[in-house]
Amino acid sequence: MNFPNQFIAATKEYGTFETPVPAPYLRKTIVAEKETTAQLLITACGLYRLYWNGEEITKGLLAPYISNTDDLVYYDRYTVTLNKGKNVLGILLGNGFQNNEGGYIWGFDQAAFRSAPKVAFSLTFDGTTVESDETVKTAPSPMVFDDYRFGVHYHATKEINGWNLPNFDDSDWANAISAVSPKGEKRLCEAEPIVYREEIKPVAITPMEDGSYLYDFGVNHTGVCRLTVQGEQDQRIEWQHGETLIDGKMDVTCVWFAREKTPRDLKIVHKDVYVCKGDELETYTPCFTYHGFRYVTVYGITKAQATPDLLTFCTLHSDLAVCGGFTTSHPTVQTLYDITRRSVISNFHYFPTDCPHREKNGWTADAALSAEQTLLQFAAHGEYKEWLRNIVKAQDDRGALPGIVPTAGWGFQWGNGPAWDSVLFYLPWFVYRYRGDLSLTVDTADAMIRYFNYLDTRKDTRGLLAIGLGDWCHTGFVNAGAPKAPLVVTDSIVAMDLAAKAEFLFREANLTEQAEVARVFRENMRTAIRTHLVDFDTMTVQGKCQSCQAMALFYGVFDPLNAKETDDAFARLLALIDEADGKMDLGVLGGRVLFHVLGSRGETDLALSMILGPDFPSYGYWLTQGATTLWEAFDQEIIRSHNHHFWGDISSWFVQHLAGICYNPAVNDHKHVVFAPHFASVLEDAAAYFDSNYGRIEAGWQRTGDKIRYAVTLPEDCHGVIRLPKGYTFENGESICQAQNGDYVVIKK
Repeated sequence: MNFPNQFIAATKEYGTFETPVPAPYLRKTIVAEKETTAQLLITACGLYRLYWNGEEITKGLLAPYISNTDDLVYYDRYTVTLNKGKNVLGILLGNGFQNNEGGYIWGFDQAAFRSAPKVAFSLTFDGTTVESDETVKTAPSPMVFDDYRFGVHYHATKEINGWNLPNFDDSDWANAISAVSPKGEKRLCEAEPIVYREEIKPVAITPMEDGSYLYDFGVNHTGVCRLTVQGEQDQRIEWQHGETLIDGKMDVTCVWFAREKTPRDLKIVHKDVYVCKGDELETYTPCFTYHGFRYVTVYGITKAQATPDLLTFCTLHSDLAVCGGFTTSHPTVQTLYDITRRSVISNFHYFPTDCPHREKNGWTADAALSAEQTLLQFAAHGEYKEWLRNIVKAQDDRGALPGIVPTAGWGFQWGNGPAWDSVLFYLPWFVYRYRGDLSLTVDTADAMIRYFNYLDTRKDTRGLLAIGLGDWCHTGFVNAGAPKAPLVVTDSIVAMDLAAKAEFLFREANLTEQAEVARVFRENMRTAIRTHLVDFDTMTVQGKCQSCQAMALFYGVFDPLNAKETDDAFARLLALIDEADGKMDLGVLGGRVLFHVLGSRGETDLALSMILGPDFPSYGYWLTQGATTLWEAFDQEIIRSHNHHFWGDISSWFVQHLAGICYNPAVNDHKHVVFAPHFASVLEDAAAYFDSNYGRIEAGWQRTGDKIRYAVTLPEDCHGVIRLPKGYTFENGESICQAQNGDYVVIKK
């Protein structure tokens, strides 16, 4: 594809907090001799909104993509109709990642690619191609400040009526200037667009002592507020977004890092501003930014204006199709599933981010830890494939990966390591398991091998690894602090698992040489772990904690063919849980696997008690504190992010262990399903579905007296088995059968 490469900008100067540069309008007049259709290719280093003859045709919000433009430059394609005579292509150009001073904590203000936003386009029709050049006209828009992370300021008094219409007189507008082309590889964006999805009205409006008004929208989510107001000319309305309240007032310090707080930051962080025209009812929806919030404090309005219609919460996220769900009559379990779902989707903007109110970063471990739960709920495999291209581009010459992608270079010295870098392996693994797509493995195979070579250079004399971050956000019993799990344990076990997954995927893709590299790495790492990190007299992993023990069991450090070894190791895990009074005492790496280990050995009731208990630390405790999304940590004193998704694998566990849908568990037959429900004593029912490539798979059970009716549905081309937990059998006495569509009555022996 011939991508246009003549980049233009309105100015060479890029805006800063102190000296903002308005987002520019650009317009190009095209004259057609007859009505015809044209193909339009457009990209922006920054973000764009696109208009054709006055009508907005932008594919979605935050177009074209969020990337390091030294790595990848994304283009969008449109088909437009040219009228006979004058036609106008109009563009509003925002800073986006190209000029993101709000990301200074991660070095985005020092990015080598930083510049004023710039755009390139080509319009092809009837053998003619019109490209972006210095004949494009430009003028400042009413958006006088825009920052991807911090918000936008819009002065309606500066609006230019009809600026994107064919007959507008642009003779006094300036000409665009030529801009340097970005270094990145050019490609067509294949990710789903970001769209508005829900509209949420406030559930409460509270006047504050300083004359502001606090709007409570009832749930934590991601998006912007649409303003609708009858205001006075030059009336300045500001609305600032936040997640939490302290003493009834919105807390904004929790949405930024304490070490970086300055008065300048707190004045503008996550705040949108609108200056009214004052001649009519005005409506405005911010663009080129988004916020994570439940609460909004509004300044500059009167009591009469402080109505429920003033602000509407418009949620926005990637337009991912729903492909799975879970239901139960147990209110706490259902609520936890629902808030996990909300956390996943509200953090998905082209790729999974870590929190929408504070960072908006593509933290690699967050995505790796939540990949399975996401794919069981949303068709995100295309998004993962696109983002993996960025991850591979971010790999450095050593083979190391950064902790965030995209990055401007931050995340190699701190914030990475095997548990974080696992995103390079886990995304291809889970996409292959649930969607049968090996192309992600083929695309990343070279990067995987380079990564193993890099890890070989970081091993200690024992052949073990201890680099980067480990069992993050330990629950503890007072504060989330340093993990109990030694970094050498979690890093080494994760690295072993990455090699195991890579070996399997390589063999599936007929990459035999790469599979052999992964096999040798896996075997060497497992031997080193078993030699140096396991006390086989007590079957205890070094660290003597829930995470280490559960990870060793889940990832196969203990010999799965040696029942004595695994039974004793599991008994040691139960003892560690008992020592913690039956509560979670681990970080996210252990939290990702603990409940699967417990469920697989018949301890579903114990797992649920740890999840549901109302006392700290537990998911149930979060609900007692009013959580409507998953939190970053189980802190009692430190307020961290209240919208993260990396603790959300419980939703996957609900589907697989409670409802019993285990799709393609051996990752070798995409038409195979194992139905393995667990009839937890606190539940009366559980049901789930998953839309596979071959059709919908459903399973659900309901308790009636001492019997349970279990119903399953399989697509016509699929096959499977039902496996009941110990102590249960089918009413006809069978313990296993070929699953066809229908109901099965289960009784307890």
